[in-house]
Amino acid sequence: VQLVESGGGLVQAGSSLRLSCAASGSTFNIVAMGWYRQAPGLQRELVAGITKADGNTNYVDSVKGRFTISRDNAKNMMYLQMNSLKPEDTAVYYCHARTIMGTSLWGQGTQVSVSS
Repeated sequence: VQLVESGGGLVQAGSSLRLSCAASGSTFNIVAMGWYRQAPGLQRELVAGITKADGNTNYVDSVKGRFTISRDNAKNMMYLQMNSLKPEDTAVYYCHARTIMGTSLWGQGTQVSVSS
């Protein structure tokens, strides 16, 4: 499975961005996907996750009410709608997938920068 992110950029605080993750290859093995982010000097953290079968979602507290994760299984796509962006959301955002075998897969990352 290959994962490719797109949609990052430089925006002002209060703006919105939508990240996309395109999955290709043996996508039938994927059971859950998510978005992680890593800011300079900090550990990578889970921002939002979604299960493939039933679409159950979870979010880190700092983005609840502002970010929405979604998926389109027919297109093998996952999205992260980010509203009311804050400077502290600045990070490299990574698409992640977990397969039925327990394997973790990562995209190359996309930079999101939010200026104050």
